[in-house]
Amino acid sequence: MRSYIAPPTWQEGVSHRAGWFLQPPEEPIVKAMFAVYAARIDRDQPLSGLELGERPAPEARPGWSTVTVKAASLNHHDLWSLRGVGLAEDKLPMILGCDAAGVDEDGNEVVLHSVIGQSGHGVGPKEPRSILTERYQGTFAEQVAVPTWNILPKPKELSFEEAACLPTAWLTAYRMLFTNAGVRPGDSVLVQGAGGGVATAAIVLGKAAGLRVFATSRDEAKRKRALELGAVEALESGARLPQRVDAVIETVGAATWSHSVKSLKPGGTLVISGATSGDRPSHAELTRIFFLELKVVGSTMGTKDELEDLLAFCAATGVRPVIDEVMPMDRAREGFERLASGEQFGKVVLTNP
Repeated sequence: MRSYIAPPTWQEGVSHRAGWFLQPPEEPIVKAMFAVYAARIDRDQPLSGLELGERPAPEARPGWSTVTVKAASLNHHDLWSLRGVGLAEDKLPMILGCDAAGVDEDGNEVVLHSVIGQSGHGVGPKEPRSILTERYQGTFAEQVAVPTWNILPKPKELSFEEAACLPTAWLTAYRMLFTNAGVRPGDSVLVQGAGGGVATAAIVLGKAAGLRVFATSRDEAKRKRALELGAVEALESGARLPQRVDAVIETVGAATWSHSVKSLKPGGTLVISGATSGDRPSHAELTRIFFLELKVVGSTMGTKDELEDLLAFCAATGVRPVIDEVMPMDRAREGFERLASGEQFGKVVLTNP
C-alpha cells in the first residue's frame, strides 16, 4: 500500500505586515493501491478499456470492513462489465472482480459474499441488489471494502486460491443444481458448455452429490477433461444424448437452447444462469415446453447461506474448485485474454503477495 498527498487547493490567507499571502490548507493524505480496473466501456473490444495501476484504497465507513485480498478469480461478468453490461459509464473508473478470499481487519482468513444489498446490511433496506463492480469497487486490488455482513470465515481446509473461486461461478452452480433444479442423488443432469466456470463447477458438484452427469463441448480436449472430472459421458455440442435427463444446466444460451429443451424428460427442469452465445434462440421450442410440462427456471448467483453451505461441502468432502491457472495480479491482462479466448478450463485466479 502506498500513500500520496492529494493535490492542494489554495485559499486566500490572512492579513500580514508584508501584505496578503496565499496559505495552503491542510493537505489530506490519500492511500493508493494497485488495482485492475475498467477505465472505459468498449462493447466491441472490451479489453481496450482494461487498465492496471494505482487507485484510491478503501476508506472506513460504518457497517463495512476492509479486507486485504490474497486471491481473486475472474468471471465472465468481468468481461461483460468492460462491455458496459451492468456497469454504467458514470461509475467509471471501476475496480473489477467479484470474488475474493483474504484477511480481515482482525487477522481472520475470510471469503466474501459478493452480492450487496441482499439483506440491507451496510446499505439500507431500500437499496437494490447488486454484485461487486456494478455499484461498488471490486476485488482485483490490494484491498476491498464490503459490508461486514458479507464476510464469511474461510475453512482451513481450503487455500486462498481455492476459496476465491467459490463465491460467483461455484455458488451459481450450487444454487442451480440443488435449489432451482431440485435434483437428488441418482438423477441425471446435462451440463452444456464444459470448460466454463459454472459448467465445470456443476460437473464436479453433480458428481460429488451422486448425480449422473452428461456434458457437452465443441472442444475435444474439454470433453476429455469433463470425463476426468466425473461426467459419465461427454458429447459434442448438439449431439443426441443416450437418455433424456431430469435437468439441464444452461449457461451458453442461444447456441444450445433447442438442444437443452429436447434433452429433457417430461416434467424436467431447465435452469439458466447465462447466455454467453446470445439470449435470442432461433427456436424457442414453446410447443415442446408446454406439451411436456417442462419447467424453465432463471437463476442468479446465490445467497450467503448457500455460500456457507458450499464452503462446508467442499471442506467436508474434499471437493475442490478446478483451477485453470494462477497468476500474480500484475499479469491480469493475460488472464482476461485467456478468459476472452475461451481457452481456459476452470477458473483463472489472480493473487497478491
